[in-house]
Amino acid sequence: MTETLFGGPTLPPAYPERAAWGTAPKLRAWQQEALDLYLQNSPRDFLAVATPGAGKTTFALRIASTLIDSGAVNRVTIVAPTDHLKRQWADAAAKVGIAIDPNFKNSDGQHGRGFIGVAVTYAQVASKPLLHRAKTEAARTLVILDEIHHGGEALSWGDGLREAFDPAVRRLSLTGTPFRSDTSPIPFVEYAEDRDGIRRSKADYTYGYGNALRDHVVRPVMFMAYSGQMRWRTSAGEEMAASLGEAAVTKDITSHAWRTALNPAGEWIPAVLAGADRRLSEVRRTVPDAGGLVIATDHEDARAYAGQLKRITGESPTVILSDDAKASSKIEEFSAGEKRWMVAVRMVSEGVDVPRLSVGVYATSTSTPLFFAQAVGRFVRARKRGETASVFLPSVPQLMALANSMEMERDHALDRPEKEDGDGLFNPEDSLMDEANREEKASDSLTKGKFEALDSQASFDRVLFDGGEFGTGGEVGSDDEMDFLGIPGLLDAEQVGTLLRQRQHEQLNRKNRKAPAADAQQVPAVPDHRMLMDLRNELAKNVAAWAARTGTPHGVVHTKLRTVCGGPPVAQANEEQLQARLRKLQDWFVGRK
Repeated sequence: MTETLFGGPTLPPAYPERAAWGTAPKLRAWQQEALDLYLQNSPRDFLAVATPGAGKTTFALRIASTLIDSGAVNRVTIVAPTDHLKRQWADAAAKVGIAIDPNFKNSDGQHGRGFIGVAVTYAQVASKPLLHRAKTEAARTLVILDEIHHGGEALSWGDGLREAFDPAVRRLSLTGTPFRSDTSPIPFVEYAEDRDGIRRSKADYTYGYGNALRDHVVRPVMFMAYSGQMRWRTSAGEEMAASLGEAAVTKDITSHAWRTALNPAGEWIPAVLAGADRRLSEVRRTVPDAGGLVIATDHEDARAYAGQLKRITGESPTVILSDDAKASSKIEEFSAGEKRWMVAVRMVSEGVDVPRLSVGVYATSTSTPLFFAQAVGRFVRARKRGETASVFLPSVPQLMALANSMEMERDHALDRPEKEDGDGLFNPEDSLMDEANREEKASDSLTKGKFEALDSQASFDRVLFDGGEFGTGGEVGSDDEMDFLGIPGLLDAEQVGTLLRQRQHEQLNRKNRKAPAADAQQVPAVPDHRMLMDLRNELAKNVAAWAARTGTPHGVVHTKLRTVCGGPPVAQANEEQLQARLRKLQDWFVGRK
């Protein structure tokens, strides 16, 4: 049977180019090593932790076929987080000769004839665990638990899984993100005490992003961070202004500046979408079918972003909404086609698997490590050597820290105190993954009601890659931004690092050549930060008034002021430069242009 399942032309182990999802005929090195370990020990329970895009499905299907061949099992049950993934598993299994029924419903009682097993969701098992226990007891069953960390999301889910699959002769648990934001134990996972007496999940085999990157199994990810000046009105009617990601501000100010940036009516998000589309065009020079994904917070924002992308590209993007019955078929159609963009509402954890996704825009204020890791995981699946991934995101401390720790391997820890913020992994107020992927209309409306976004401008901040930061900032559309947007789409990790350092060096040289003229101006040794903030707020109010009078977008007004008066973006401008822009605005108001 093995020859039938995995025979045929041999594909490179690290680059199963165009192979069906989960069906690469030749195992990658890590898959073979993990398989050898499994067959050597023949365990009842086995936990494999492998970074998204590494090929967990191929590994699991090889184990399934081996166990079926040997007679160790004669039934397979696959448990997945979403209906979409049920069908993906069934399609992958069918291509290697294993018939799995993804349409099985609890009310059916039995799966269709000709199938060796079923694909179900965690919620489906939790709703009728005794039914699934009876099916498990009726045959020698292998249970494949995909993204097993979902098993700890609710007490009923964990109890349901234990009840349903305790009689299974084999259980294979898979995950790309073994950590959780809470301390709910994950079923069928072994926990061992560390030196601090804290029980942590113990994987039988681990293959992290860092190893996968070195093996050229996944794409290197460049994070394109954008800052800019934000202005909003609080619930008390007070107007506030801050630079996105500005240091030494409160969490509330950071949160409101972040939400202001994501407001579709501002200038920040259209500028970032335009930059991301330019990046996608560059990638498509060498990867013609490369696609992009925008991760939105709610339905309203998703539709607005889709409209902006249509104006930018001339092509209507695919929009995936959480309550759309056709969401799964839309994802499949986008995956098989060559459309440029897809917009999804937070449902990007394990529910979207589109290997051609190369460019992402993280346009949501969700910042849990679990959600971020799963979201970035949508872009790292490598089809051939040299493909890169680019993720555009707001320049805020939470996301910068997560982007800089991409290669960190984490385990799920129990016995933690009720309040633990040191590593950012435990926060009782953080949404669980299912909540992050579901549109919370009431809570979203309540949050949005706390302030009113007034205007936003975008500026290019920096590139984060492999724990390093590159770039000296710059205006949207400037050479400083284009240096990084224009990086070729086919580079391996070492080449990306080399090119980023080269671009950084060129930018520093360019700025140093301009430095003598700047040094000739008298600049105070210690700027008055209070005066600068007052001037920024005054400038923002005057720009808003001029924009309202003329119908000109705020960002266009700021750009024109910079063109006329010179100087850096508002957030970096000194007192003299801000005063010059205010004087120019006053000239405009009295008609002296």
